[in-house]
Amino acid sequence: MLVPVKWLRDYVDIDMNTQEFADKMTMTGSKVEKVEYFGADIEKVAVGKILEITKHPNADKLIVTKVDIGSEVIQIVTGAKNVKEGDLIPVALVGAKLPGGIKIKKGKLRGELSQGMMCSSEELGIPFSMIEESKRDGIYVLDEEYELGADVKEVLGINDALIEFEITSNRPDCLSILGIAREAAVTIGKELKYPNIEVKESDDVAEFNIKIEEEDLCRRYATRIIKNVKIEASPYWMQRRLIEAGVRPINNIVDITNYVMLELGQPLHAFDLEKLGRETIVVRRAEDEEKFTTLDDVERTLDSNMLLITNGEKSVAIAGVMGGANSEVSDNTKTILLESANFDADSIRRTSKKLNLRTEASAKFEKGIDVNLVETAINRAAQLIEQLNAGTVLKGIVENYNAPVKEQKITVRPQRINKLLGENISLNQFVEILESLEFKCELIEDKVELTVPSFRLDMVEEADVLEEVARIYGYENIPSKMLYGDNTMGLQTIEQLFEEGIKSSLVSMGLNEILTYSFVSPRGVDKINLSKDSIKRNFIKIKNPLGEETSVMRTTLLPNMLDVAARNNSRKVEEFAAFEIGNTFMPMDEIMPVERKSICISMYKDSIDFFDMKGVVEELFKNIGFENYEVLPEKNHTTFHPGRCANIVYNDNIVGVFGELHPDVLENYDISKRGYAAEFDFELLLTYANDEKLYTPLPKYPAMTRDIALLIKDEVYVKEIEDIITKNSQGLVESFKLFDVYKGEQIEEGYKSVAYSLVYRSKDNTLTDEEVNKVHENILKELSEQINANLRL
Repeated sequence: MLVPVKWLRDYVDIDMNTQEFADKMTMTGSKVEKVEYFGADIEKVAVGKILEITKHPNADKLIVTKVDIGSEVIQIVTGAKNVKEGDLIPVALVGAKLPGGIKIKKGKLRGELSQGMMCSSEELGIPFSMIEESKRDGIYVLDEEYELGADVKEVLGINDALIEFEITSNRPDCLSILGIAREAAVTIGKELKYPNIEVKESDDVAEFNIKIEEEDLCRRYATRIIKNVKIEASPYWMQRRLIEAGVRPINNIVDITNYVMLELGQPLHAFDLEKLGRETIVVRRAEDEEKFTTLDDVERTLDSNMLLITNGEKSVAIAGVMGGANSEVSDNTKTILLESANFDADSIRRTSKKLNLRTEASAKFEKGIDVNLVETAINRAAQLIEQLNAGTVLKGIVENYNAPVKEQKITVRPQRINKLLGENISLNQFVEILESLEFKCELIEDKVELTVPSFRLDMVEEADVLEEVARIYGYENIPSKMLYGDNTMGLQTIEQLFEEGIKSSLVSMGLNEILTYSFVSPRGVDKINLSKDSIKRNFIKIKNPLGEETSVMRTTLLPNMLDVAARNNSRKVEEFAAFEIGNTFMPMDEIMPVERKSICISMYKDSIDFFDMKGVVEELFKNIGFENYEVLPEKNHTTFHPGRCANIVYNDNIVGVFGELHPDVLENYDISKRGYAAEFDFELLLTYANDEKLYTPLPKYPAMTRDIALLIKDEVYVKEIEDIITKNSQGLVESFKLFDVYKGEQIEEGYKSVAYSLVYRSKDNTLTDEEVNKVHENILKELSEQINANLRL
């Protein structure tokens, strides 16, 4: 933010050099980016008046002028073409110094004596950005009457400095000259002088109607009516201040609204009341696809999230951003409606971003503005209009302010603040610091209850007050102290150790760990073909997203994982195997979302299939001690191939899912190979896993092996066979292994041959054939009865 020091001095007495002042401001939190000095290299440049202009006798392009500089009349030869008799101009006298090391000497030009030089804005070192466009070429002609011989630095206000402050987003109250003056007063220990605002009104009472349909987006809306408006250039002092602060002068009415915005931080807008057409303002939401032409003559397409200012029939402004061309103040304007309002910061930010339209007003509104400034600013503008004889102010303010903002209170503990600062600031000094920042303090036992000034929108809790006390007390006054406390050993939690075990296991199997963002696009669940009624479509939305691609918080890791897989595939990476352990977010709680950790795995390669993924999953579970789970077929998961997908189930809880990706999903991600993926609930795995390792002695007694080949129907899963074997083993089946599945000429259509090897062993004795036969025959019997399995002969 650009702050002319001369303007700042209107509100606070700065009795030190500018650099010292800038350093002090930086130390109290108002960081100074740059200090520019005007007029430091200028000496002996005075106001002169051209009395006579004659043609140079020896040069066609030169003129000879007589210039009155107050103490004498001097002769100056110049080639300037934009001067005439009677003009007041800056004159560099003999012995003068100008920026760039230029020194003026007496001399002759083509035989004619020249006792000085008329100066342009460039020769005075005034940047083009601070000069009206009409005065950028040729000699700088002064618009007003000044004492002849007066120092031009005083006349043009180039005898001070310009400071550029970096204002952080949490301090919108400092985005004004008065806001910086408030900080300056506290910093250098001076009294702040608020502008004395008194409005001279006519006897005619202002009558107007204001209706706010969206009070959550517009808390307060105030107007004043100005009649007998005279549109003309604003005075030099106002133009100069606007230009130095980075705002282009336009005319007296627009300049006054901009001046007040810079001075107080409250944007204003002036409507031509006759163009407005009705004595009514209605603040409403725009309609989707509604068209509106702004002051810059660009037609813009709006939507229902944007706020409009209307007259009840036609739109006249985009609230807080820019007015409309249909109500613009022009040279023919006779009556204006002055607007001062308070709009929702988030709404203005979204509107400005969507329209790609950023203005001084929107930049201030989107950071938040004190609602009490509405009345102060509109009265200040009315005062300036009357003082500059730019119009007649009608009596009274017409406003809509149905729900006044309540004072905010914060209770703080000075002793705790001192402890955190490591300093013993007395209670009197503590209160003095806060009262200098315009807090109201009330002592309640060992605590202080603060009433926060309405312009301090950043004050929420005790920590904020601590920062205020520290920066005003002075960070340089807080002594450095050694840290103290009890040393403790840093240990990983059970969850961290478990996560490290998962990572180690997956990395040892050749997978790479990836990390992706928690903010995702809602379209991701469409790309993985998630069903329309899935709970994972219930997203937590980001209030102020950077874009649609990061507008919600993820409910599953799969879309991110497949984005990475697709990126690798598009870059001709022949094989891919990766995993991610990350958080997902579900809005199951009214206050906070439920945050759960998930594990996602994905693979693609020409030579792998479903069982490779199953092998990775089983090896992972083995390494982390997750046992006694079931692998059940899953045919309804729309992300996966219906015949090549399975759920991991433990105690009737689905721990996760894995399988081959559905061809439609692969096509959505433009992956040219068969892909496989898995996703598991980290917390359920942590709950059910058991990493205890129990010692089992080597068996003392021999084992007996029996092979069986069963003829079963195609639709029977081998897991059903294994469940029956396990249930009827009577503790004697030490292990069993599937070693063949066959379908061929000898097998009837609709059937398959499944062969198992069963190992029998007892921990207590050597088994006899009779004991093994009894158990073996019972298993065959149960297989026959339950799944109609017959021995293949």
